[in-house]
Amino acid sequence: MNEATRIVAADRPDRSARAAHHDSGFWALTLGSVGVVYGDIGTSPLYAFREALRAAIGNGPITQGAVLGVLSLILWALTLVVTVKYVLLLLRADNHGEGGTLSLTALASRALGRRTMPIVMLGVIGAAMFYGDSVITPAISVLSAVEGLKIVTPAFEHAVLPLTVAILVALFAVQSRGTARVAAFFGPVMVVWFVALAGLGLLHIADDPHIFLAVDPLHGISFVIDHPLIGLATLGLVFLAVTGGEALYADLGHFGPKPIRTAWLGLVFPALVINYFGQGAMVLAHPDTLENPFYRMVPEPFLLPMVILATAATVIASQAVITGAYSITRQAIQLGLIPRLAIRHTSETHSGQIYIPRVNTALLAGVLLLVVTFKTSSHLASAYGIAVTTTMVVDALLAFVVIWKLWGWRPWTAAAVITPFVIIDGTFFVANLLKLLEGAWVPLVFAGIIVLLVVTWQRGSRLLAAKTRHLEIPLETLVQTLTKKPPHIVPGTAVFLTGDPDSAPTALLHNLKHNKVLHQHNVVLTIESADTPRVTEEDRVRITQLSPLFSKVVLRFGFMETPNVPKALAIARKQGWHFDIMSTSFFLSRRLLKPAAQSGMPRWQDNLFIRLAKSASDATDFFQIPTGRVVEVGTQVTV
Repeated sequence: MNEATRIVAADRPDRSARAAHHDSGFWALTLGSVGVVYGDIGTSPLYAFREALRAAIGNGPITQGAVLGVLSLILWALTLVVTVKYVLLLLRADNHGEGGTLSLTALASRALGRRTMPIVMLGVIGAAMFYGDSVITPAISVLSAVEGLKIVTPAFEHAVLPLTVAILVALFAVQSRGTARVAAFFGPVMVVWFVALAGLGLLHIADDPHIFLAVDPLHGISFVIDHPLIGLATLGLVFLAVTGGEALYADLGHFGPKPIRTAWLGLVFPALVINYFGQGAMVLAHPDTLENPFYRMVPEPFLLPMVILATAATVIASQAVITGAYSITRQAIQLGLIPRLAIRHTSETHSGQIYIPRVNTALLAGVLLLVVTFKTSSHLASAYGIAVTTTMVVDALLAFVVIWKLWGWRPWTAAAVITPFVIIDGTFFVANLLKLLEGAWVPLVFAGIIVLLVVTWQRGSRLLAAKTRHLEIPLETLVQTLTKKPPHIVPGTAVFLTGDPDSAPTALLHNLKHNKVLHQHNVVLTIESADTPRVTEEDRVRITQLSPLFSKVVLRFGFMETPNVPKALAIARKQGWHFDIMSTSFFLSRRLLKPAAQSGMPRWQDNLFIRLAKSASDATDFFQIPTGRVVEVGTQVTV
């Protein structure tokens, strides 16, 4: 054996070990994506086919044309909207590995070279609609699962609502403890769920072989054309089958595109289609099962275990949108769209495991209000869909900008790719608007409140910044003055936090005015949010020396990161700055806002902005600065 042969032979075990490790990591991510990404869309068979077929037949009898039309629409909605648009196209539009509407907004802004109001508002609307989805998904999913108890025995009918409320309260109550321990079970439980879906479908798909004709899209198209109004109403409920499809893109950063694609094409998509076709075949053969076709598929001995499994699956689906709401809130805070909120980390090893108390309370209140108001999953179905369709339309419009400007496609080529999806999503949006008075107004109200808060915060922040800038002294002017005629110098380092690095911080001016001293080292610190999910250590800190006494430091954090100022400043040691937390004092301005007699906003919006500012989390806690090293200076500002 020559030397080259020995090297190759010796290298084989290492390569195979690396390949095995890579494979195990890939399959672990794939399993995890089944549990987190597909919970929402995976629980749609509980109610989607039933509600769509009821809309299609109205008060008339069940016909083969209606069943085939509904199934054809469901199949091709899953194929075009989820598989082609999200799995094959949008998963390629990643912002440094992250996905979701706000990531797509950041990509579109970067593609245009600046933040434009239309792009930002599209992102805000899409994110606001996600909150509407986060409220409705737990309510309809858990309610539809627990309703299976009525099939077990009618005696359980009065227990459905109290049991649903109890499960939801328990779900939101455990959020503060984190989900790291139970998340490991999400994937296996959902795999069992999808296998059960496929098994139930196969059990009944032979009830009527005509069901396979639904593969032909003409059945769906002809049904909508032949029954325009009924067809449009049916489309709105067919969309229930694809709700949760946008989660594919939102969870891109957690699992990566390949595991998400593999899970969808290898398990989730086939299981959903088989189950829907099985429900259709059973209803054609036994029309009386339309009352609850999903649970009527289950053999009687397995009915109660199936209710338990379905409840577990819906709790997992609810958990996914709850944690998604936390994640999108943190992104919005980092992008400056809303005030700072207290964020708690529930895991020492996973930075993405967070808990936001105010968001949790608001979601729980909204979910319970929906359950108590609508009482059944059928009534709630009318409220579902509009939030997701809006998000999907927003994603399509933002994707056009990214494909055209960032990917460098010709505009007509990008338009040719995106326009069909905009038409499909727009049609579903219009179909869901038909249910406005039946409950579709609910997510619109939730989203409208979020948009109002964001617009008020943005507008008020701009007015406040302009007014503050008008009153402040340019930093360079102050530095030159203090260099020529310095006050008494005391040892140590003083860090002054400011949102405007070109103006002298208010806390610095008040320190000079009242204490008449200057520290040996003075740092004017500004914290910036990048349009990327994370920032590398090399790009985290930027130091500019203004004079022997003053330096300007800019810390940059990605919109998926929680700022930690002391930890970031410690990185500055590599750039020659000797930072010692025990000899450093942080000076922060605490502003007391008062409404001005004349402002750029109506009085009600002034008061709303002031309330939002008062509700903001303390900067000391948010930036993780040791409380013992903080000096707060109060000022009063009219806005």
